[in-house]
This record gives sequence, C-alpha cells and structure tokens, in this order.
Amino acid sequence: MKITKVEAIPFAIPYTKPLRFASGEVRVAEHVLVRVHTDDGVVGIAEAPPRPFTYGETQASIMAVIDQIFEPQVVGLTLLEREVVAARLARTVGNPTAKAAVDMAVWDALGRTLDLPVTELLGGYTDRMRVSHMLGFDEPATMVAEAERMRDTYGITTFKVKVGRRPFGLDTAVVRALREGLGDQVELYVDGNRGWTASESARAMKQMSDLDLLFAEELCPADDVLGRRWLVQQCDVPFIADESAVTPADVTREILGGSATAVSIKTARTGFTGSQRVHHLAEGLGIEVVMGNQIDGQLGSMCTVVFGSAYRLTAQRAGELSNFLDMSDDLLTEPLEIRDGELTIRPGAGLGVDVDPDKLARYRQDL
Repeated sequence: MKITKVEAIPFAIPYTKPLRFASGEVRVAEHVLVRVHTDDGVVGIAEAPPRPFTYGETQASIMAVIDQIFEPQVVGLTLLEREVVAARLARTVGNPTAKAAVDMAVWDALGRTLDLPVTELLGGYTDRMRVSHMLGFDEPATMVAEAERMRDTYGITTFKVKVGRRPFGLDTAVVRALREGLGDQVELYVDGNRGWTASESARAMKQMSDLDLLFAEELCPADDVLGRRWLVQQCDVPFIADESAVTPADVTREILGGSATAVSIKTARTGFTGSQRVHHLAEGLGIEVVMGNQIDGQLGSMCTVVFGSAYRLTAQRAGELSNFLDMSDDLLTEPLEIRDGELTIRPGAGLGVDVDPDKLARYRQDL
C-alpha cells in the first residue's frame, strides 16, 4: 500500500459553448489528471481543474507543484497515512486544486486496494444526489431556454443563476424571467462571484424578494468586511460563502464574523480529507451546506457525488453536478448520466470510474 509515484498529466477538452460569469470565462477544460501509483500495482485517479482567476492556479502550475514538490513528499507513505499526506501538502501555501487532486487520488487508491467504495469509507449515507445546474451569463430568453432543456431532458429542477453584471437591469431581469418561465416548481439561487458591491447586492436582493430564492452566494467581495456583514443582515435567505471560505479556518471566520450563514464545499479544492473537516465544522455550527462545482469534468463531478452522498447534511440539497454536460467529450470509460434529476455513485471499488486510455491519449498535451 505504499505510494511509489504521483503523475500529473495535462489534458484539454473544448466546451461546446463558453461558460461566462463575473470573475471570468472558460472555453476549454484545461485540466490535469492525477494518478497515484502504489507498490501493489493499484492506481488511484482524480482531476485538478485550475481556475487562475479564482485561486491563481494554472495547468502548468499544478503540474509543476505536483512533480517538483508534492510527489517527493508523499512517495514512500502508505495509503493509510492520509493525515501525514495532508500535513505534508499543507507545508506549501496555496495550490488548493493540486492538493485536492492528490488527496482524492490517494482515497481512490485506498478504496481500490480494500475493494470498497470511497463513499462507504467516508460515510455511506446514500448512493445519489439531486443535481443543480449552473446557468452562466447570457440573455434572459437564452438562459430560460437552457433551464427548460435541462428540466425536460434531465429532470433537473434546481438552478444556480450567475449574476454580477448589471444588478438593476440585466441580472434581476434574468432571475425574474427564469421564475416566470419555469414557475414555482423549481428552486433558484444566485451567485455573484463577488461582482456587485454590498449596497448593489442589498438593493438587487430586495428587488428579487418576491422570487422565492433559495440562497445568495458570494454577491460582493469578502474583503469588504463591514459591507459584507451589513449585507448578510439584510438578506432573508442563507448567504453562502464559497471562494471566501476554502479552509475550515475560513469557514469559522466567515460564519462567526457574520459574513455568511452557509457554506459551499468543493471537493476540487479541498479533496476528501479537507472537505470532511469543513463538513464536520458546518455540522457543528448548524449551518447549511451546498456541494459546489469547480467546472469539473466527469471525474471531478463523480468525486463530488461520492463525497456529497456520504453524509446526510451534504445530501440534503441539490449539488452542482452538471457542468460536464457542456464539455464536448470526457475521459471516462462509461460517461455519467443524469436521470430524473439525480446522479448516482457507481458500483465498484474506489470512485467506481476509470479513465479511457484512448481518450486520454487523444486529449493529453504532454506527448
């Protein structure tokens, strides 16, 4: 069960359409496949999706930190020494998705070694999650049409609406058009990616007060400390801390400081080990949790389902699990399928999924 090698393999798969939001735009999934090898011949896998405009990572930086720093620190450890792995990765500042991918690949390798699903090693609460679909920037009619297609085709009835452009015109109009077009049988919440000011956010939320929103997420910058606290006091829905609350310490600061009342867990940036810490903290604080998405591919989305389905708290709400639908292809041998608005875990050891070697050869960028 000793780790003998950690691989970082760059690959790129185009999106069928650009994904636009307040902090940037993504046209190609330039991700990194991470593989952890053991002396028993087991290989664990995970996916690292860099988001330079959010966390400062790039595909090249993820590969460099894994090859030059992380691999030498974890080779020789056993798969059971996950706390040692986490402690050694934590010596390096930043690099959240690189750390997360190494961590999740270790968990996958452990599950394969023990012939047990990772979700059972984590908690085993259920085998599925409801799916929330993220609607990126576009004109109101186009966003309504996309939501209708997701509802009619996949049974999805929860939608995360990207806002953060013009709060008193286009943004509120989009949300209103979605509510009017989809009716009361769907759940809607908004995510500003820090695109509005606190005062703009408060006014926009007031204008949308009749739309029965589920959550508001990161409407204004977290470093506007007093403005953010004032805003949260104005909101009559849970205010989700996302990119402002990556670590347990961040969550503690945001919640106890009054800057948020709920939190988003993204396995792509905290892995399984870090996500456990955030989950347990949230459970202890009595706050709601949403399983978020780092615009993951199918491998990353399965990691989210594996973790989210493991606990009662994270399985209560729909998870953001559908962004892979916008990718033109993927790496898995058996593509994920959303049915009746749900995504289920796969039977089998580890994560229950495998990478297709032919597809990896087609899309990898280091050969």
